[in-house]
Amino acid sequence: MTTSVLSKLTTPTAPVEKPRNTANVLIWTFFGVAVMGWTASAILSAIHFWVLPIPEGVPTRGPMAVMMSDYSYVGPIPLATIGAVYYIGMMAASALWLFTKSELLEKLLLPVTAIGVALSAVFVYLQLFVIGEICPFCMVSAAATTLLFFIELTVKKIGGARTAPIVNPAIAAPIMIAIPLVMAIVAMFSLTVLPLPEF
Repeated sequence: MTTSVLSKLTTPTAPVEKPRNTANVLIWTFFGVAVMGWTASAILSAIHFWVLPIPEGVPTRGPMAVMMSDYSYVGPIPLATIGAVYYIGMMAASALWLFTKSELLEKLLLPVTAIGVALSAVFVYLQLFVIGEICPFCMVSAAATTLLFFIELTVKKIGGARTAPIVNPAIAAPIMIAIPLVMAIVAMFSLTVLPLPEF
């Protein structure tokens, strides 16, 4: 059973007779949005690891108030780190999706991205109405999750990834590896320029 599912996920699906590039463009966009969400989550995770906790008595507002709240953790794990892992999964899924055009992967992505949107809606609600402060990077992540869902819906609506021509992994894979690595450097560098509290 496991071998059968793995085979369905990794075996390239034959494209339609007259493929159009629309689905490939959308999947590349899906990848780009996942990178954007991952970068925001990586920056937030880095702040959790290297800046927080802020000592008692130091006033917090805006992003720091959100990140210091009880809602920003699941046990000892920052929500941002869970988000970063989610986006790594989405980047990997987009590569697999681009190369295989797997219909099973499309079916699996829809509920996963829908759950992402539902959880993001809860987090945005908490920021607006419970915590009373906004974290811009959290909002970027919420927007990214929502975009992933709608891109997936759009690909499904146009007939799926199999409507697009096959992509050469030798060209696309290095790009899909290099971009997140560059953005990891950007995320770490951002800690040196963001207006983080000093104490």
